[in-house]
Amino acid sequence: MVNAELLRLILAQVCLHAAMTGTRLAAPLLALQQGYSAAAVGVLLSLFALTQVFLALPAGRYADRHGLKRPLGIAVASAAIGAGLAGLFPVFPVLCLAALLTGGATGVTVIVLQRHVGRTTSNPTQLKKVFSWLAIAPAAANFMGPFCAGLLIDHAGRVPGDLMGYRVAFALLFLLPLLCWALARGAHEAPNTPAPATGVKLRAWDLLAEPMFRRLLFVNWLQSASWDVHTFVLPILGHERGLSASVIGSILGAFAVAAACIRIVLPLLASRLSERHVIMAANVLTAVVFVAYPFAPGALTMGLCSVVLGVALGSVQPMVMSMLHQITPAARYGEALALRVMTLNASSVAMPMVFGAAGAWIGIAGVFWLVGGVVAAGTPAVSRLQAPPRADHG
Repeated sequence: MVNAELLRLILAQVCLHAAMTGTRLAAPLLALQQGYSAAAVGVLLSLFALTQVFLALPAGRYADRHGLKRPLGIAVASAAIGAGLAGLFPVFPVLCLAALLTGGATGVTVIVLQRHVGRTTSNPTQLKKVFSWLAIAPAAANFMGPFCAGLLIDHAGRVPGDLMGYRVAFALLFLLPLLCWALARGAHEAPNTPAPATGVKLRAWDLLAEPMFRRLLFVNWLQSASWDVHTFVLPILGHERGLSASVIGSILGAFAVAAACIRIVLPLLASRLSERHVIMAANVLTAVVFVAYPFAPGALTMGLCSVVLGVALGSVQPMVMSMLHQITPAARYGEALALRVMTLNASSVAMPMVFGAAGAWIGIAGVFWLVGGVVAAGTPAVSRLQAPPRADHG
């Protein structure tokens, strides 16, 4: 793939993803300002992930049939309509609709861009490189969307936090998906690979019958669940230790920066690294850090644990995506990516509730040790990962 084209696609994903993350900041704040309860805001936030679970498989199949531009155009329209409606009609039901539309659009965009980028490469080294670069986009969007929306909410109105500020923020978030389309519409697409004519109707769930695909999905789930649990449980541990909100935020920020930095470094080392070895190292580091976390005596050592964990977990996604494209038939990339998105988003919904209940029973330190033990128990699955070269790849 031409480097300039990859850069445009990365920026395109940043723009659309930032529309969602900005809406995810602005919509709950506006709902709270309008007097809605924390429970109502929790429902609103859950809607951002809900559509990604249910739309993933249809989006993956649609991308397998139609390529990049048609599903991306639908995602762009959905995100723009969601943010635009929130700006025109800033009431709670419309904010919920905006959450559904922008969240669903983000899930579709992730699938179609990952599928497109994976099909433009010719060997495993290139796969690791392009997915490392593409993985930077969500991290950048997680900063850009809330930062820009927050600035406009505070400074674009007559007084900080008035309705005009929110309207201006939603107007910017409406424009970002359009910029995504302007960046991505010129991308060159390879012809779609037709599915083999076997006379048997293929189902996405059939992919789970493949042991290597199932094993890779399980390993990816372990790492994703670790990410979710860390984000959820660390503030509770910090509160128990008497740390301030700004210190806890800085520790989480160090995790995010470390995860982004390792994804910048990985393309430079792609030719020297194998997917299995990187995932194995990440798995071991993750287990060790979760066991060590409760013994960290203060903010500095907790911050060190956070950085090491960010490096470990940040390195996994590019390697998983590279291996997934090597073990999946080219005609079914979209379905495979959709199953991955469904699994991880369902986990993101369930894990905070599961480990929140576990924390009430065994304590927060026990949750860290439990997660460390589960990740360590998954190490044999990592050792059996293997990505044989495929004749139909590309």
